[in-house]
Formats: sequence, structure tokens, C-alpha cells
Amino acid sequence: MAYSTLLPLHSLVRWLVLISLIIAIFLAFRGWFSKREFSRLDNSVRHWTATIAHIQLLIGLWLYVVSPITDYFLHHFKEAVHLREIRFFGMEHSLMMLIAIVIITIGSAKARRKATNTEKFRTMAIWFSVGLLIILSSIPWAFSPFTSRPHIRAF
Repeated sequence: MAYSTLLPLHSLVRWLVLISLIIAIFLAFRGWFSKREFSRLDNSVRHWTATIAHIQLLIGLWLYVVSPITDYFLHHFKEAVHLREIRFFGMEHSLMMLIAIVIITIGSAKARRKATNTEKFRTMAIWFSVGLLIILSSIPWAFSPFTSRPHIRAF
């Protein structure tokens, strides 16, 4: 798959990641504070949220390998590290997203293993919220001053 296909795909899947995280976090906080039972739906949302995040990570890694921006970053590191946009995509974005996905993965695994409903919801709420905050801070939003990108890319 070419860079011109992967980039819009990565942009599209980002919305699935964000939507699934928001739904999972909402359900987790609601379940935690209302002392609900951790249902099959809650467990499915936990699982699919982590799965969608992993799919996005794989697309992102593939994009990293074929991207001309990261190619420039890796082959001209001394100069590229001083160029904000190149450094953002070559290092900052990819590192922060990897950390976010690891946090979401840990949270999902920990929540699955907890003994009580409250522990499951609390674990999911906290870990997924931290992952979401990292993701939100590392997305190249259209309003970002140095790394502006469109909200949706066409194929």
C-alpha cells in the first residue's frame, strides 16, 4: 500500500480510535460511579477499543516506514531534529502514540483481570483516559500552530 493510501486511512481510523475511547471512558466512569455490573457490552467495548487502537498503531508503523517525512528525518537527523514539523512526525508523534497505545493495552489487560466490577470500571476509566489525553495532545490537529493537518483526508 502506498503512502498516498495509508495517510488517509490513518486519518480515518484516528476517528474510530477517538470515538471508541470516548465511548469506553463514558461507560467506564458511568459503571464505576453507579456501581453497575461489568456487562458483556462493557467487556466488548473494552476489547474493541484496544483492538482499534492496535490497528491504528499498525497502520501508523507502516506509514512511518513509507513516509517521505520520516525518511528525511531518519536520513538527515542532525538538521531534521531542528525542524519542528519534521521532528514532530519523525519522533514526537510516533513516540507519544506508541506510549498511548501501550497505556491503553495495559489498562485493557488489567481491567480484564480485575476481580470486581468496580475495579474493572475504575481501571478502564483511568488507563483509557490517560491514553486519550496523550493521543489528543499528539494529534496534528487542523488548529495546531506548527503541525497543522486536515481533520479528514480524502483517498
